[in-house]
Amino acid sequence: MDSLSIEARRALQNAETPLMDRSLSGLSELRYKTRKKIGPAVDAIVKKNNVRIYTKKIGGIPCLHVYPLRLKVDWQIFYGFGGGFVSGSPFEDLTIAIPISVTSGAVLIIPEYRLAPESPWPAALEDGFSVYQQLSEKPFALVGESAGGNLGLALMHRAIQLSLRLPHAAAFISPWCDLTNSGDSIDANNGLDPALSKQHLSFAAKYYAGDNNLCDPRISPINGEFDSTFPPCYISTGTRDLLMSQSVGLADKFRRQGGTVNLRVWQ
Repeated sequence: MDSLSIEARRALQNAETPLMDRSLSGLSELRYKTRKKIGPAVDAIVKKNNVRIYTKKIGGIPCLHVYPLRLKVDWQIFYGFGGGFVSGSPFEDLTIAIPISVTSGAVLIIPEYRLAPESPWPAALEDGFSVYQQLSEKPFALVGESAGGNLGLALMHRAIQLSLRLPHAAAFISPWCDLTNSGDSIDANNGLDPALSKQHLSFAAKYYAGDNNLCDPRISPINGEFDSTFPPCYISTGTRDLLMSQSVGLADKFRRQGGTVNLRVWQ
């Protein structure tokens, strides 16, 4: 524990044991409790950073726009929020998104894509692509957290197929890029990760993908190609992260296929 950051210590101390109910019957309550719990932290970070936040549709999809007090660049950031495609929202990821916007000085845009099981795959992908198409008309960057990392990778694969502009750089925070949930860390860190459980990943994969092939690169983008066509990518994970193995595997595939990647595994 001595090598853990203050933020990591706090996350571990505040982790719920056991984690909240991840069953379909408990999904509505999970969404409500998660949003309610993160509310004070979001309010605090908004107040601390004095950002402007508003909702505006892009390509027909509601998007949360985060404007830093000091705009430093003329490009924007596409941000994919996490939650396993079954929970989460742009609001709940503001604790991550706001510091990125303030540090970069860029406007950050978070699409409110539809969630499963009410709207299973490819609903989130279609919603994200509607926004991606418009943002890609000008230079931009991309960030994705957990399921949002999956979304960002899948969107770039589609953009390559359709000869659309790719982001100039991309960053992925614990990307859930393999919905078969392979990798040693999913078992080794189950119960150690303060935010996620193997049960939730299994539940989320089932209700997002339905009867579709989990190995399809549009569902598990780790199975796609990552050659020099891709922009430089940064991947962040941690030793207690349930998705650490997927992050490492994704980075390895980038290197083998000629892509440029910077992997950071934090203590």
